[in-house]
Amino acid sequence: MITHLQDTVLLNNGVEMPGFGLGVYKVEDGKTVQTAVQAALEAGYRMIDTASFYDNEVGVGEAIKQSNIPREELFVTTKVWNDEQGYAETKEAFEKSLQRLGLDYIDLYLIHWPVKEKYAETWKAMEELYESGQVRAIGVSNFHQQHVENLLANSKIVPAINQVEYHPHLTQKPLYAFCKQQGIQLEAWSPLKRGRLMDEPYLLSLAEKYGKTIAQVILRWDIQNEVITIPKSTNPRRIKENAAIFDFSLTEKEMQKISRLNQNDRSGTNPDSYD
Repeated sequence: MITHLQDTVLLNNGVEMPGFGLGVYKVEDGKTVQTAVQAALEAGYRMIDTASFYDNEVGVGEAIKQSNIPREELFVTTKVWNDEQGYAETKEAFEKSLQRLGLDYIDLYLIHWPVKEKYAETWKAMEELYESGQVRAIGVSNFHQQHVENLLANSKIVPAINQVEYHPHLTQKPLYAFCKQQGIQLEAWSPLKRGRLMDEPYLLSLAEKYGKTIAQVILRWDIQNEVITIPKSTNPRRIKENAAIFDFSLTEKEMQKISRLNQNDRSGTNPDSYD
């Protein structure tokens, strides 16, 4: 378990990835995303998670450039979108992302969603990008167990990451156990369920007990579950606040009680019905 904002998690290929970072899902490109990324880097974050679909890779790259933080200290994730999938298309999409970010390499490249008939070919291209050294780790996003199993049956490289919707109302226990067994690190998007957990009485009682916000309690739960997490915010104060979760611990009983809030309820789309 990570104990500091810049602590890392060891991925299955030996690459170290920060256990906590900033997500910039659909944050407006230009000044808005630049300000958010700069605030995160100034607060000590070292991981930024973007995607070609978010349409803000240019701003993320600009903020990284202006930060003057050595490139090797940063961890940048981006993703190949659904209409960019396929073997040749993925290679092309990767080059475009690299160009927009203004980087020489990507730390983590993910398949954004399991597009039927496409993701196996997409993965082949990603394996080659990994072998060429242009990307340090490759993984998937929004993959159910059957999608991962299909991929493993036709691939050389086991995904390093599966980034999925994960929060107290969607604990994904079977998928969590399966990924652990396969050596695939789980990463949470929408860890705060897009703000829909803020009136959960038990979380409120814990926030009061520890003198923390409900968001901080949830993010601490993620960390103690050894799930990498990337809360999104554009507010510099909130960005700093989200990371202030390393000065308290939840008890084992509290952890279990939070997990029992599970309702298998998604704020996003189910990968099985994603068009």
